Amino acid sequence: MEVLQRSPEGSSRPDAAALDPVSAVTGQPLSCPNHEGKVMEFYCESCETAMCHECTEGEHREHVTVPLRNVVEQHKAALQQQLDAIKSRLPQLTAAIGLVTEISKQLLERKNAAVGEISGSFAELEQALQQRKGLLVRDLEATCSAKQKVLQAQLDALRQGQENILSSCTFTEQALHHGTETEVLLVKKQMSERLSALASQEFPEQPQENNQLDYVVETDGVRKSILNLGVLITTSAIAHKTVATGEGLRHAVVGQPSSLTITTKDKDGELVRSGSASLQAQVTAPDGGRAEAEVLDNKNGTYELVYTPRQEGDFLLSILLYGQPIRGSPFRTKALKACDVPPSPDDVKRRVKSPSSGHIRQKAVRRPSSMYGSGKKKENPIEDELIFRVGSRGREKGEFTNLQGISTSSSGRIVVADSNNQCVQVFSNEGQFRLRFGVRGRSPGQLQRPTGVTVDMNGDIIIADYDNRWVSIFSPEGKFKTKIGAGRLMGPKGVAVDRNGHIIVVDNKACCVFIFQSNGKLVTKFGGRGTAERQFAGTLDGPHFVAVNNKNEIVVTDFHNHSVKVYSADGEFLFKFGSHGEGNGQFNAPTGVAVDSNGNIIVADWGNSRIQVGSEGRDLPGGPGSLPGWRFLPFPHTLAFLSPALEKWDSKRPATLCLVAVRSAGSSHLEREGIFLVHETIPRAAQLLTGTGG
Repeated sequence: MEVLQRSPEGSSRPDAAALDPVSAVTGQPLSCPNHEGKVMEFYCESCETAMCHECTEGEHREHVTVPLRNVVEQHKAALQQQLDAIKSRLPQLTAAIGLVTEISKQLLERKNAAVGEISGSFAELEQALQQRKGLLVRDLEATCSAKQKVLQAQLDALRQGQENILSSCTFTEQALHHGTETEVLLVKKQMSERLSALASQEFPEQPQENNQLDYVVETDGVRKSILNLGVLITTSAIAHKTVATGEGLRHAVVGQPSSLTITTKDKDGELVRSGSASLQAQVTAPDGGRAEAEVLDNKNGTYELVYTPRQEGDFLLSILLYGQPIRGSPFRTKALKACDVPPSPDDVKRRVKSPSSGHIRQKAVRRPSSMYGSGKKKENPIEDELIFRVGSRGREKGEFTNLQGISTSSSGRIVVADSNNQCVQVFSNEGQFRLRFGVRGRSPGQLQRPTGVTVDMNGDIIIADYDNRWVSIFSPEGKFKTKIGAGRLMGPKGVAVDRNGHIIVVDNKACCVFIFQSNGKLVTKFGGRGTAERQFAGTLDGPHFVAVNNKNEIVVTDFHNHSVKVYSADGEFLFKFGSHGEGNGQFNAPTGVAVDSNGNIIVADWGNSRIQVGSEGRDLPGGPGSLPGWRFLPFPHTLAFLSPALEKWDSKRPATLCLVAVRSAGSSHLEREGIFLVHETIPRAAQLLTGTGG
């Protein structure tokens, strides 16, 4: 509706087309801007404007007009309704302004506090340096004084001997040249004895101290440590975009740990890929008490809330991110007795292999497409069978906490990097526990955060240590041999060995790939941060894992570019495949990668909770988007092929046995962490991809 304004002078100014609030309130008649002296008494519903009687007979004669007084109350009521609605938002905006202002204030306070902490820590270092300098100078002075004391005593003895010899020689020479015969005879006996004594006297003619007093200092390591000293920890996660998922939101079993996954997101709803966010969880029991609860940081933007209800009934789960409730919090869940919980598909269709128990064969069961995945219909599903599983979440032998890397050896061993347990575990091809080694620490031979693992031609176990920033090499028995890459690597993750025996390391933080000789000498490196073909995407982290195919080509998963890239053995870019999405041939944050002897590539499509199978990539019909895949495990992390293939599992079917390492991150059941052996018909998959078969 157009609002009219009354001219103070009653004139027909062109700008008198807005209602003067004073006139509207005082009730003074409004003059028509088009007809001088005429009062606006009518309202045109078509034009939504007020007018005088002459206007109704002029340009508005064919429009629907009504008396102005008839519509005033109607429009006043509508305006009042809008006014009330908009005013009702003021408290929300006021609260939001207060909250954002408080966060901004706290941010500045924390910045100032951090500046103070930085200044304080560096002041302490400066003080420590000055103290060390003073101590070194004092030690230098003391050492020099001690050496000088020895040398001075030697000098005093030598000079005393020199003076005695000179005086005796002078006296004797004077007697011989200037003394009378009587005087010579008188001093002969005395001087002869003195000269004989001086001739036979031992003097300290060889130096009794040396002049070495050097200052040696190794500054390169200290300088690098100083340049990398301190780290700023923050995330872009916000509460109202952050979500929680998992069985633990719906029901729990009394006396058993139940879990749910918290996925942090930023203001745009994008996944946050880093950890260390401030998360608090409170689980309230039906009687008002507190249930045991723990928040585990997966260091990738996801967190696992584990709680153990001790009684039946309705529980209240309150989850706060930076002091604010996440989306949907608080949640209500029901705790039931174990006998009241219906069996899940896991109980029926999977067998857990415990490292302490004997190996029990179970016939594999074909899983429906909906199992462990979304209900969407799969395209070109590949048949797969779960043969056995090794391990569960825990800290004992055969148990894992944040399982990262997995590899196999030609001698029939499965090697696993157990990151949060800071160790490496070794199993037989049948899943029997064999060996565990590794001690937490930051010294050579110790493990701080093992991630990637591989086995070289000699059976040596090569481990990428993300936090120690180097690659450690152990013997097959777990004895430390050497480390490589120290001072070069920033965050090694994936590792592989090519056919030349070179060690290929994916530096997740530096967004590049290093190639080393086995002795640690750098051969070359390639990559860099970016979205170009040779580069890898990522702000805090980049590429993840690596494999080598039968052509000695290097296959790397580019996590944030949602693709797989293939390079020559020298690091020259060859091709890539994959794009961001959920379709076949598309990826959502790929992690693990493995290549079999036929060149088939298997990719852990982490964000889509599936495994995708393809040929060497460039043979795909239609390019990216045509890989079939199976979906059976949540958040698969890394992959390896069982080598050699065990025909005893099924000698009639040509197949490859694929090991899939699954972390608990993103899983609604903690017990899903482990190694899964899958019987998978890759030859059929290759036919689907290349078009050579049905």
